[in-house]
Amino acid sequence: MAARKRQQEGGKAGGAKLNPGDVAAPGTPGTGEALCPQCQGKGLWEGAGCPTCGGTGKVIEGIAGG
Repeated sequence: MAARKRQQEGGKAGGAKLNPGDVAAPGTPGTGEALCPQCQGKGLWEGAGCPTCGGTGKVIEGIAGG
């Protein structure tokens, strides 16, 4: 929820740009990179930059702990 609020307030968290598909800033404990579910890691969607990952092909997701 906090990541969504940061996105709405300018899209930056700790100096890192958040893309709409990110749940947290890069390097946040308990998160990791994953392939974008919309573009499958290509960075392109319908001939333009993917709106979910910002064209990177990656999103930051929570990881399972144990």
